[in-house]
Amino acid sequence: MVTLTEKHIYKKKKIPFGIFNITKEEPEEPEPPQEHVDSEADGNNQQSFNGTGSQDEEGNQHEKSTSTPDEETEPQNRDQRKRRDRREKPFLCKECDKHFSIKYSLKEHMRTHTGEKPFLCKECDKSFSRKSSLKIHMKTHTAEKPFSCKECDKSFSQISHLKTHMITHTGEKPFSCKECDKSFSRKSSLKLHMRTHTGEMPFSCEECDRSFSQISNLKSHMKTHTGDKPFSCKECDKCFSQISNLKSHMITHTGEKPIFCKECDKSFGQIYNLNKHMRTHTGEKPFLCKECDKRFSQISHLNRHMKTHTGEKPFSCKECDKCFSQISNLKSHMRTHTGEKPFSCEECDRSFSQISNLQSHMRTHTGEKPFSCEECDRSFSQISHLQSHMRTHTREKPFFCKECDKRFSQISHLNKHMKTHTGEKPFFYKKKKQLKRIVDDSGRNYNNVLTRKV
Repeated sequence: MVTLTEKHIYKKKKIPFGIFNITKEEPEEPEPPQEHVDSEADGNNQQSFNGTGSQDEEGNQHEKSTSTPDEETEPQNRDQRKRRDRREKPFLCKECDKHFSIKYSLKEHMRTHTGEKPFLCKECDKSFSRKSSLKIHMKTHTAEKPFSCKECDKSFSQISHLKTHMITHTGEKPFSCKECDKSFSRKSSLKLHMRTHTGEMPFSCEECDRSFSQISNLKSHMKTHTGDKPFSCKECDKCFSQISNLKSHMITHTGEKPIFCKECDKSFGQIYNLNKHMRTHTGEKPFLCKECDKRFSQISHLNRHMKTHTGEKPFSCKECDKCFSQISNLKSHMRTHTGEKPFSCEECDRSFSQISNLQSHMRTHTGEKPFSCEECDRSFSQISHLQSHMRTHTREKPFFCKECDKRFSQISHLNKHMKTHTGEKPFFYKKKKQLKRIVDDSGRNYNNVLTRKV
C-alpha cells in the first residue's frame, strides 16, 4: 500500500499565453493509493496533470467535464458527478456549496464571504484578500512592466492590460449594445454603457446620498467633500481635484484650441467641448428628465432642471441665509453684498456684476436684436423681452394677485396693481403732486404746465 505525506508537492509548469510563456507554480494533489483509484479518477488526474483543467474566479483548478449536455440533465449522471466532485474536491464551502480540491483554496475563497484582506501593501496600506493580488498591485509601486506591445513599445504590468491595449491597434470592437448598436472593445465598457439605458447607479455617496454609474465618478465626487485637490498648475498654483480639470485649465495658459467644428469653424481645446457644441447643430438632446419627459443637450442642464422637481437648494448665503440650487447663482448673489462688478463695458465704462448683464448691455451699442418673434417678426435684444412680448399673442397671464385673483401678463402690471390694495400712491400720481407743488410756488398756471410737461 502506498503512503503519502500531507504536504502538497509543487511543480513548475509552463502555460502558453499568446506570445508569452509564463512559468507558474501549481499545487499538485497527492495521488490516492493505487488500489483505490478507479479508471474514471485516473483519467481525471491525468487530465489535471496535462494542464487541461480550467480555473474559476477563485483561482482553483477545475477539471473539464466530459459529460454531454444530455448526460448532464439525467439525475443519475448528476448524482455521479456530485459524488465525483466530493471525492476529488472534498473541501466544501458551507456558504455557497462550492467544492475545492485544496484546503488552502477553500480558505482563500472564504475571504470573499468574510471580507478578510490579510495581505497588506507596505507602500500605501491597501489590503488584499489574495497574495497574488498583492503581487500584481506591487507592480504599481515598482513600475515593473514586463509585458510589451510589439506595435508601439508600450509596456504593461499585467497581461490583461496588454490584451486590452492590442485592440487599439486592431480596431476590433466585439461587444455590441443591443439598445443602440454602439460597439465597444471591452466587455467592461459595454457594461458601463448599459447603465445609460437602465439608469442604474450602484455607487452611492455616504455624505450626500448622490449616486453614480461608475466608481471613478464617485471617487471624483468624494473630493468635493474632502476638499482634496492633488493636481496643481505650475503656472498659477491653482489646484484641482481631477487631472482632467487641470488639463482643461492649462489651455487658459497656452490658448491652444486644436479641435475645430466643421460646421461653423469654432475651435475648442477639448474633444468633449466639441461634442457638446455639435448638439447645437444637430439638435440632439440625449438627456431625459424622468419626471416630466423634458430633454436636454447637456447633462449639466438636466441636473440643474432636476432641482426644480426636488426643490433642492444646497448652496446658502452666509450673509442673508438665501439658498440657491447652483453654486454659480450663489456666487452671483454674493456680489450684491460685496458690490463687486467685475464685468466692464469697453464702450462706456459701465460695470456689471454678471456677465449676462454685460452681454445684454452690449446690444445697446451694437443694435443687435437676436431674439425674433415668429408671429409678427418683431425682434428684441433680450430673451426676457421676447417672452413678455409673446404673451400679447398667447394672451397668457401667469402673474396673479393673491388679494383679488386678477391676472396679469407682466410682473410690472401686477406690482402696479398691488398698490391699489396697499394704498401706496403710484409713481405717476406722486410726480403730478410734486409738479403741482412746484408750479404753485412759482405762481404759474398748473393746468397749462401739466398739459405741456406730462
